[in-house]
Amino acid sequence: MSVPKLELRNVQKAFENKVVLHDVDLAVEHHDVVCLIGASGSGKSTLLKCVNLLYPIDNGQIFIDEDEITAPGVNPNQVRQRMGIVFQAFNLFPHMSVLDNITLSPRKVHGVDRATADARARELLAKFGLDDKVDEYPDRLSGGQQQRVAIIRSLAIDPELILLDEVTSALDPELIAEVLNVIRDLKADGMTMVIATHEMGFARDVADRVCFLDAGVILEHGPPDRIFRDPQEARTQQFLQRIIEAGRL
Repeated sequence: MSVPKLELRNVQKAFENKVVLHDVDLAVEHHDVVCLIGASGSGKSTLLKCVNLLYPIDNGQIFIDEDEITAPGVNPNQVRQRMGIVFQAFNLFPHMSVLDNITLSPRKVHGVDRATADARARELLAKFGLDDKVDEYPDRLSGGQQQRVAIIRSLAIDPELILLDEVTSALDPELIAEVLNVIRDLKADGMTMVIATHEMGFARDVADRVCFLDAGVILEHGPPDRIFRDPQEARTQQFLQRIIEAGRL
């Protein structure tokens, strides 16, 4: 039996007296795309930040392959070198060019020499249609271009998996497609991804598995065709009905 690429076991997280994640179990297989859906405040972003160790968990365990990344004494910075994370805010350094934004982590954190880091960045920029933006600064890019640069920056460290947290939420509707196309390309390349998203049509098309979160619990999970066509839980049915009424599925 193969070991999942990422596994959460009985993960709990609370902020003060509010429990945000309740005994979450989740296994993500190698090369799979798992989409987390649910209303705002359901725990999707918190789950991703716990995986990235931005939030310490209160109980449970998280593994990458067979390595428990939440074990005492584990260096969070070393763990983060194994995964990329992209947020809805682009978080690009405004005073640095696109090339310097992308190469900063490989050079400063991973010890990659400048020539190698630059070559990798240019390769990724060309792959995702931004090779003409290498010397631009973030404020001269569209929102969609900035988000694509943020995704490329996460790829520049050659991560084992990528976490994507509502990466289209800050974009105008016409710019969403270009970012979603990048994610489709990553799936085609075999990248393991966990994606928190409000884009239901995209989740249905790209996910290997969809998890519906409600009040910090993975209430229902399964193949996208089943989740979207035949949800079993009343709360999932209610959520998707509202999505359909809003014209978003």
